[in-house]
Amino acid sequence: MNRFSRRNFLKSALAATGGVLVSTPLQAMTRPDLPSEVSFPHGVASGDPLQDAVILWTRALPAASTQSGVPIKITWELARDEEFAEVLRRGTAETSAGRDYTIKIDVQGLEPDTTYYYRFVGAAEQSQVGRTKTLPTGGVEQVKLAVFSCSNYPAGYFNAYALAARRGDWDAVLHLGDYIYEYSADGYATERAAEIGRALPADNAGEILSLGDYRKRYALYRTDAGLQALHAAAPFIAVWDDHEISNDTWKGGAENHSAEEGDFFARRAAAIQAYYEWLPIRPPMGETKPQIYRSFQFGDLVDLHMLDTRVIGRDEQLQFSTYLGEDGSFDGRGFGTALANPNRTLLGPTQRNWLAQTLEQSDGHWQLLGQQVLMGKMHLPAEIMMSFYSRGEKPDPTPELVQLKMTSLKGEPLSETQRARLQQLVPYNLDAWDGYAVEREALYRHIAEQGKNLVVVAGDTHNAWCNQLKDDSGRQIGLEFATPSVTSPGMESYLQLDEPSARELAQGMSVLIDDLQYCNLHQRGFMALTFNREEVQAEWIFVDNVDSTEFGEAGSHRMVHRPA
Repeated sequence: MNRFSRRNFLKSALAATGGVLVSTPLQAMTRPDLPSEVSFPHGVASGDPLQDAVILWTRALPAASTQSGVPIKITWELARDEEFAEVLRRGTAETSAGRDYTIKIDVQGLEPDTTYYYRFVGAAEQSQVGRTKTLPTGGVEQVKLAVFSCSNYPAGYFNAYALAARRGDWDAVLHLGDYIYEYSADGYATERAAEIGRALPADNAGEILSLGDYRKRYALYRTDAGLQALHAAAPFIAVWDDHEISNDTWKGGAENHSAEEGDFFARRAAAIQAYYEWLPIRPPMGETKPQIYRSFQFGDLVDLHMLDTRVIGRDEQLQFSTYLGEDGSFDGRGFGTALANPNRTLLGPTQRNWLAQTLEQSDGHWQLLGQQVLMGKMHLPAEIMMSFYSRGEKPDPTPELVQLKMTSLKGEPLSETQRARLQQLVPYNLDAWDGYAVEREALYRHIAEQGKNLVVVAGDTHNAWCNQLKDDSGRQIGLEFATPSVTSPGMESYLQLDEPSARELAQGMSVLIDDLQYCNLHQRGFMALTFNREEVQAEWIFVDNVDSTEFGEAGSHRMVHRPA
């Protein structure tokens, strides 16, 4: 057993609760107890694959005739073929209302780099068949990952999941958070929900606050055919972002949580419990702990480190509005002082130390950080940001500034005033790593000292991005690829842009932001990453609509990164 799988296994064993049934080879082919009358309306899933183990998941709803409070039992099977002619493992699992009738089985003693099929069986009904895969060992020539973020049910159908499921050749699916959204039926991105058949049901139409609320929201999302198809097609490796709890969560609260809604930490505990119940995840420190960061090893090719930039360590976000005067002036000195605070943290000291030690010990050809928010420096001229925060009271200076930057890039002279307009930069998104710049610089320095080939993936913004990751001296540390959302509206919605205008803004931002290599500000979809020895290829794949389950592919964009 390699170091990552052994470490995760030991942590899981030491922190074990009653939530996960562990199956070892000694339990192979035992005679199961008689299963209960159940149905499987939420499909199947697998996740957190190791070289010798994987989590299998389902939800088994009892028949209406089942006595309340009585646990139910189902049979599970693992085979090498879809027809289950060669069943390798068979056992019984039990669940109850105390786990929302979810079931997780940690199947161990498996072969590396092997495809398996699994299913769950009740007295009269069986689940769909799921496909999963263990991680490889030794020399690996290629790893293919699908990357997702931000699936908002009222905003549309999860066609990006369905499109990825059709390919069916993924080593794993990375989900970077916002698997669900907490808003009410009249909240964010719900304007067309009723029209397209995605309105929240009456019994879950309020903002979700309690354990029961979160469970019902997961149950609703898991009725989406595209999401069920992808879960059945490949193992997931997932982390949460903020909307699994509440918008703009930080370690002590959230933007979308008020005192009238009760204790924030009680809400967070309910959200985390529901997440662990509904996702095929092996919690590193047990199912009552909010620590979710962990590592996976794809042979000697890719070491994947999944981070939490949201819940356990993050200091509260800075707000531009705090530094705006009544006359619209911006307190740049005060803002700069706050941003340069050496104690501000996104990861927290415990996770930061874990990451530093893990990177030192990792010897994979590629080091991949799976995390939620943009890491690259997304700095725009200050007057663009002030125009945005003035809510349209000032004209948009972006086209004029793009022209000035193009003039500068051509080597043509600018006046002192023009240069100042281009050089007065501020980060556009303080909820991202740009709001925690000192900690980012320390991370860059550590990675550079280790000489690692770094790739970072991010979600959260709902748009597609590619950034060079450079430290303050201009030294390139790695490359960042960010996935578009599954359904959540992006920058084109916030700024009320039509498609031509969104394309024009994307081109302009690529000119104004030095480290930005690519962006798409108007399409939904997902991202595919393919690693080999020489390079990593990113492909952004877009769907043509999210308003109907009848959809097609709306093009793609590819970029290749080869380390120096």
